[in-house]
Amino acid sequence: MDPITFSIIRHRLFRVIDEAVITLKHVSGSAITNEGHDLMVSLYRADGSLLMGGVGFLHHLTSAAEACKAIIRRFKGQINEGDVYLLNDPYTAALHTSDIYLVAPIHHEGKLVAWSACFVHVYDIGAMNPGGFSPESQDIFTEGISSPGLKLVDRGELRQDVLDTLLNMVRSPEMVTLDIRSMIACNNVAKDRMLALIRKYGYATVDEACAVLIEQSEKLLRSRLAELPDGQWQSRQYMDVKGETAKVCLTMTKKGDRLIFDFSGSSPQSKYALNCTKWASLGGLFAPLFPLLCYDITWNEGVIRPITMIAPEGSIVNCTRPAPVSVATVGAIQSVNNAACATIGKMLAASEKYRTEATAVWHANHFAIFMFGTNQRGGLSIGILTETFAGAGGARTFADGVDVGGEIPNPISRMANVETMESTFPLRYLFRRRLPDSGGPGQFRGGLGMEIALTPHDAPDGGLHYVVSGKGAKYSMSEGLGGGYPGAPNRYVWVHNNEVADQRNIDPSFALSLEEMPGRTEDISWGVFPLMGKDALYVAWNGGGGFGDPLERDPEQVRIDVDGRFVTREAARKVYGVVTDAKGIVDLAATKALRQEMRFARMERRAAE
Repeated sequence: MDPITFSIIRHRLFRVIDEAVITLKHVSGSAITNEGHDLMVSLYRADGSLLMGGVGFLHHLTSAAEACKAIIRRFKGQINEGDVYLLNDPYTAALHTSDIYLVAPIHHEGKLVAWSACFVHVYDIGAMNPGGFSPESQDIFTEGISSPGLKLVDRGELRQDVLDTLLNMVRSPEMVTLDIRSMIACNNVAKDRMLALIRKYGYATVDEACAVLIEQSEKLLRSRLAELPDGQWQSRQYMDVKGETAKVCLTMTKKGDRLIFDFSGSSPQSKYALNCTKWASLGGLFAPLFPLLCYDITWNEGVIRPITMIAPEGSIVNCTRPAPVSVATVGAIQSVNNAACATIGKMLAASEKYRTEATAVWHANHFAIFMFGTNQRGGLSIGILTETFAGAGGARTFADGVDVGGEIPNPISRMANVETMESTFPLRYLFRRRLPDSGGPGQFRGGLGMEIALTPHDAPDGGLHYVVSGKGAKYSMSEGLGGGYPGAPNRYVWVHNNEVADQRNIDPSFALSLEEMPGRTEDISWGVFPLMGKDALYVAWNGGGGFGDPLERDPEQVRIDVDGRFVTREAARKVYGVVTDAKGIVDLAATKALRQEMRFARMERRAAE
């Protein structure tokens, strides 16, 4: 078709999504949505296939496509103009029950021509724990409301009976109502803008542009894959829950213009809620693929066609009902995401043309800490610590990773201001700052993660409770690339200040480090815990993976890292082999000798193995 018309329509489709995202954020009252950007808005063809993926958590682009197809199957012959459908069953399409999809058909002159879809992590879903993350759940039935599809709006009229039924099963119906209405408004804007586009250019022209756009994306990705070397690359991710280790194994095969992601060898599904379904795994592998291989290609069905996934049924990456999955988004799904990021990075690094596009694994271990309790105004507050979205960038083949640099699967993620969280919950931050030595060492180091500490403040009940879940704190997960080391693992510490504060007349409320807190420290990683009185919660999260041998890093750059408190002096010597004098000046001769000694020690260890 005419290239100018095609380009205009393509950009107008992007704008449709942008305006819908703005609407979603403005109507929602949840920090996880409008501050953390835990959201997604996309457009789909009449058959439910992905037309244009929007920003937000990219895991949902393919899952929402399956949600549209599930609604088409379930409501065949009953899909009317002005309808809106709700779906959040993980065994149908969603990632976990807390992520509610609202999908809406778009009709033109009585004909179904497209779909819009969006999601947010709703304020509460009626699960065992407020907020939806339920580490003690033993099955899907204790993880909250779960629908394989229902009609929420019928011909433009809200079905109040359906909404009331949903609200009757959640802890904060006002906030959940706001979440749902924000998604309805989002879909309304997407529909209005899409119909305006069709009225201006005509349905036939817009439909042709959409078909061409999908064909173009497929052609561009296949062409890029054909330029990359054939081969196989592997990655393994480990998760620890209560001393039990589960693994996600991935072998990625590139042949011609196709990619196969094979998760054979992964652990059987777990009794814990970190499992994920096959649709979630599919979204998990596409989340890094979209930005790493398709950064200049429109994300749509054409990108999906050259990709094949193998995920054995009954495994932790394709669990069977009724296995619990409430922690999936920070459990198995993110492990799939990490493994895909690692194998894609290895493939890119093996290409002379695309080597500079390679990256080590970014922020590999989300810490989904949900807090709940009576706030300083006497109401109920439920929400996540949005620092989990702050992330840390993996190193590139030519540069360090970005400190606190977000994450690959959500290009617009961010953490809320301290003041936002302190106004929402009865707590106070003792500190929030970058964490030295958290980035993976390498010739180029991974970006740093952070550390935070919280304590109750002005709490009517003396404090609140929080949920710790994810993949544990035992293993490093931000995998390095090309000999780079992984980022440091997460750490969660319950500081029992109440045991000593009153006895010694010590006020720990202004401690500036974990070491300054007087209480007994207890490392935790899974479950529900109290935060009461003068106790504190300390969290340190992983940096990005490094690239290349740390002994190849420029000694002067290591000195700059030490001066800037990115790397400790101890790590500079022990990991990077850099020796400095009393004034912090690099001793080049001593550094050269130490590095040679460290290389010989490596060779001896390898020989002994």
